Amino acid sequence: MRFMSISTVKSTSRLPTEAEMAAMQKFIVEGMKAGWLIEIEGVTFGTTGVRVHKDASGKITVTDGPFAETKEILGGYALLKAASMNEAVEYTRRFLDHVGHGTGEGGTWEGTWETYQLFEMPTGEGNATPR
Repeated sequence: MRFMSISTVKSTSRLPTEAEMAAMQKFIVEGMKAGWLIEIEGVTFGTTGVRVHKDASGKITVTDGPFAETKEILGGYALLKAASMNEAVEYTRRFLDHVGHGTGEGGTWEGTWETYQLFEMPTGEGNATPR
């Protein structure tokens, strides 16, 4: 099964320290070699994003960031391969062990990873089914 894990961080969070980045990089390489980590990327902290919204009438609006009212911002995502949701959560826990220790330079780090099972569109069929 494949899972999408999406990170949100407090808008007041600091960037990971160099030591945390090095530990995460080592863990990422290990996960990719083991095959459970398919892809992972971080996102710039909310300063360059845009929101594209479609309302009930069909009108689409685009709003440039940063978004002052936002308490949490997108931090990144990971595409995981796991046998179960519990296994995907365990990979996420292990990843979080590498970031957010103490206050570091620039303040504290606090964030959340939301994990969802992905659906696979079968070839030649219109029904989506969980992988």
